[in-house]
Amino acid sequence: MSKYKCIIFDCDGVLVDSEPISIQVLVDIANSYGTNIDLAYGMKHFKGSFFESCKKKISELTETEIPDTIEEEYRRKSFEAFKANMKAVEGVEDLIKNLSIPFCVASSGPEDKIRLNLGLSGLISYFENNIFSCYAIKKWKPDPAVFLWAAETMGFKPHECLVIEDSLSGVSAAKNGGFDVFGFTAHDYNNELKSEATKTFKSMPQLLDMI
Repeated sequence: MSKYKCIIFDCDGVLVDSEPISIQVLVDIANSYGTNIDLAYGMKHFKGSFFESCKKKISELTETEIPDTIEEEYRRKSFEAFKANMKAVEGVEDLIKNLSIPFCVASSGPEDKIRLNLGLSGLISYFENNIFSCYAIKKWKPDPAVFLWAAETMGFKPHECLVIEDSLSGVSAAKNGGFDVFGFTAHDYNNELKSEATKTFKSMPQLLDMI
């Protein structure tokens, strides 16, 4: 029997394979301001960050003030890209179907983005009433607030929950809240998670055996 009573999933990069799509959009926008960066740079510096942090990084690279309209542009273009390219992370639906304990999703993205991506990837029915967005509480990872909110709403204490994350900021948020956290390393290009997460794994079938 699992020691955990609830699973809290991150969304982007864990449930849906959205990170390369959204970060490429952000890289393209950044380059329109003269940054001259590529996807590898974006995955290293933008992955797992909330938008204001990414905007600040772009402003530092260009040494100019980036207009507030950049987020509206990013949301519009990324939503278009999601609709054309979104898919679930390989094996995650089978994992969800085989879970015998409650689960939910807690993400740094806006709730409409979470719902869009889960809908496009065919996963929304599993999470319909258990979606927690940092935008709702205005606190972002590595602050643990979204995980604490999710755990409390689901009816569990942090030590009873397992967080599944793929970014360093997400792993840090879980640890800051007193959660065990397993790091999904399929896109861990900087090899950051192994030394920080409770455990790491590379595929969803592997995770099912670990829980």
